[in-house]
Amino acid sequence: MPTRPSHSSTPAAGPRYERLRRLAQRFPELDARAIETCIVLLRASHDLSGAYEAHLGRHGLSLGRFTVLVRLYSTEDVESAGALTPADLAESSGVSRATMTGLLDTLEKDGLICREDHPEDRRMYTVRLTPKARQLIEDMLPDHYRRIAALMAPLSDEEHTTLRALLAKVSEGLHLLKEP
Repeated sequence: MPTRPSHSSTPAAGPRYERLRRLAQRFPELDARAIETCIVLLRASHDLSGAYEAHLGRHGLSLGRFTVLVRLYSTEDVESAGALTPADLAESSGVSRATMTGLLDTLEKDGLICREDHPEDRRMYTVRLTPKARQLIEDMLPDHYRRIAALMAPLSDEEHTTLRALLAKVSEGLHLLKEP
């Protein structure tokens, strides 16, 4: 498989920076440094998402399905013996309730979750892992966690802290891209 050419994270990296410089002449609001940093972040996000999808795909999962299973697995000993409502799952997973319904439908079809009547409200139901899902998660998590540790191993403790803080700062400004 051919490797992708490495991309410098410095703005002076060739033709792309020259294009940005020309655009900045037409658009004074353009901050080439901000654009270049955003491009590097977008590329890393895209590459990380692709790597996650490939890894999880080998187990028949998408990132959304994996998130739901791990959330249920991690609450088995704590909250309501592992039973959560779809609304709880949607909120903790950062997806809409409609998206969560679709995820739960496919997980149930694949025998990975079961839905049960809510113990206190007959209009609601809770979601639990099946033994098949529990085994899948327990089989794959050690390898998954090793891969994440290896991915992040080049960073020092201080760099981990700095990266989390920097990404949190960027996340705070995301509303600016969403506004009309």
